[in-house]
Amino acid sequence: MIPGILLYMVLVMPPVAAWLEGSMVGHMLIQIPLLALAGGLAARGAAGRRRAVLAGFNAGGVPGLLVAMFAAALWMLPRMLDAALQSSLVEAAKFTAVPLLVGVPLALSWPLMPPVARGFVWANLISHAGVLGWLYTVAPNRLCTRSLFDQQATAGGPCWFWRWRCWSGGVGW
Repeated sequence: MIPGILLYMVLVMPPVAAWLEGSMVGHMLIQIPLLALAGGLAARGAAGRRRAVLAGFNAGGVPGLLVAMFAAALWMLPRMLDAALQSSLVEAAKFTAVPLLVGVPLALSWPLMPPVARGFVWANLISHAGVLGWLYTVAPNRLCTRSLFDQQATAGGPCWFWRWRCWSGGVGW
């Protein structure tokens, strides 16, 4: 629990947040996943004695996974990345929603899911990373209006790399 809270406190510090939001790679591929990780770490530490209560609401991990997937899909949209840079209210929503609606449900649901469901989630994540990387690399127009065009192509490269790395079995989980 403490590491998640500490990570969250570091990520919301104005200099760190401004530095990560200064580039599309930092915003999309570092800050948002780290916010989800902070929520997940906090949930794992706090959920020990509450698992029995939560088990009735999260049978098989499916409801929590659905919440996490829909919330993550919302924050993957280029429009939401732009809105978070333009509006302090949307930025506050990002700093609240990503840990609570992506990290926490995913951390609580993952151990409850059968291996086939986990494989399905990984397969979808890998394919979406490939599509997103391709889209950012070849799109003729800027998808995020607050980022420069070259940052968009730069953000597509790591998506392609992680898709390839995961697909080829280079990451062992």
